[in-house]
Amino acid sequence: MFSGIVEEAGKVVAIEKELENVHLTLTCSFVDELKVDQSLSHNGVCLTVVAVDQAAKTYRVTAVQETLLKSNLGLLEVGSVVNLERSMMMNGRLDGHIVQGHVDQTATCTKIEEADGSWYFTFEYSFDQEKARQGYMTVEKGSVTVNGVSLTVVNSKDNSFQVAIIPYTYECTNFHTFEVGSVVNLEFDIIGKYLSKLMRYQ
Repeated sequence: MFSGIVEEAGKVVAIEKELENVHLTLTCSFVDELKVDQSLSHNGVCLTVVAVDQAAKTYRVTAVQETLLKSNLGLLEVGSVVNLERSMMMNGRLDGHIVQGHVDQTATCTKIEEADGSWYFTFEYSFDQEKARQGYMTVEKGSVTVNGVSLTVVNSKDNSFQVAIIPYTYECTNFHTFEVGSVVNLEFDIIGKYLSKLMRYQ
């Protein structure tokens, strides 16, 4: 379980393909605190740490085919910047919203606008009416996770939405690397999914 408050933007240092799986080796400042079997969010995707190299200051995770099909992890290259968050501690404040680390689908950045010190990013995703009935959608002023970042939705439409990004988030996550055409991971609000399903049984 995560909160969508990114701790750090790590960097991919090696990629190894094995059959349908991809092994990713990354570096970040808290490698010495990581342990094998620990859950870590990568651009919003919950992956398990499978190896830690303290000397090299790197760790390794594996993405299976299902993960690669539903996320942007298959597009990563050596040098790519990845948003990282360790699992949420239950003895603190929930600063973002409840994030599972289970990416629902990808979206494409279609517009970036500067707004006197902040930025508006517009994202479009494929719309499926049946999935929308199940809560796979955005609502105005609701929560959405973009590449693991908990954000508030503005200008919500059937297949698109905008988010406003402050300078801190822009610099400390991989939002500063986005351009029109960039592919991002989306996780819709789990509470909305549960409510949508409950409504089907009324």
